[in-house]
Amino acid sequence: MPKIPLTGKTIEELKTIVAELAMPSFTAKQIADWLYKKRVFSISEMTNLSAKNRDILADKYDVGRSLPDQEVESVDGTKKYLFKTLTGNFIETVYIPDEDRNTLCVSSQVGCKMNCLFCMTGKQGFTAQLTDTEILNQILSIPEAEKVTNLVFMGMGEPMDNLPNLLRTLEVLTAEYGYAWSPRRVTVSTIGVIPKMKIFLEHSNCHLAISLHSPFPDERLKIMPVQKAHPMENVLKELRKYDFSKQRRVSFEYIMFDGFNDSMRHAVEMVRILKGIDCRVNLIRFHAIPNVDLMTSNEDKMIFFRDYLTSNGITTTIRKSRGEDIFAACGMLSTMEKQKNIVENSEDL
Repeated sequence: MPKIPLTGKTIEELKTIVAELAMPSFTAKQIADWLYKKRVFSISEMTNLSAKNRDILADKYDVGRSLPDQEVESVDGTKKYLFKTLTGNFIETVYIPDEDRNTLCVSSQVGCKMNCLFCMTGKQGFTAQLTDTEILNQILSIPEAEKVTNLVFMGMGEPMDNLPNLLRTLEVLTAEYGYAWSPRRVTVSTIGVIPKMKIFLEHSNCHLAISLHSPFPDERLKIMPVQKAHPMENVLKELRKYDFSKQRRVSFEYIMFDGFNDSMRHAVEMVRILKGIDCRVNLIRFHAIPNVDLMTSNEDKMIFFRDYLTSNGITTTIRKSRGEDIFAACGMLSTMEKQKNIVENSEDL
């Protein structure tokens, strides 16, 4: 029988485990320290547990950590890691070093159900939800783990579609027994799955990023099927119920497509629909992907768009493009070929 991974367990769950194994109650805190502070790979490394208790624990459980299978580095220093999941699937994780911050972009699913036109992950389709163990392993197991200053859930998948494991991960990241990170170090992206977004807002203080990409419903529907089930108008209505002027921040992601969503008309409408929401907008260059007839806006259009929104009270930035040469930039993550090769190889056996 496969062993149960400990990484991802909350302190309450660890207390239940040690009670069931007839260990002292304080052992739960010791295990949490080894998992999340000292970041061990094996139960045998938990040296302040007795040898007997380590053996008892290891009989049914393991840490659940694994190193990346592959690392690719961009000319700009961005690194993309390939991780194998506990069920044999693959996911990608991106480490983005910068002058004053080192951001890790993590995945929440193998593939994605949402099928946004501009996203390679969506072209891959959906394979599996990542467990809290598999999400945390991306953070714990890269060589630069101790250098990470900020975390963004903007990798493969729609985080709100994996809400239970997302919330468990966020608890471990921000709890004193876990990583003890400030929620301000973590941003969770969503395309606007309203019921689950609402639960997230009520149970977490982490930042929220909304994928917008067009202020006009008909245009957004052409590139984002979610617009039909969860119109942006309803997403914005829900966001207006919350106060984003203090610790928590809401931002809007806006990929700029040449001749599609980068006109003066779009800029004016963006100001109109975001009025009254304390937010910022991140403009993103589109990175071409196969079989998609879209092109990125030029620099002049992006600068104009940024300046117009900013002059109308919406703080707007142009996100620096990183890792495009290794397919690590926004919308480019995919393990489709890796998954296909696995299937083909299994059929040859």
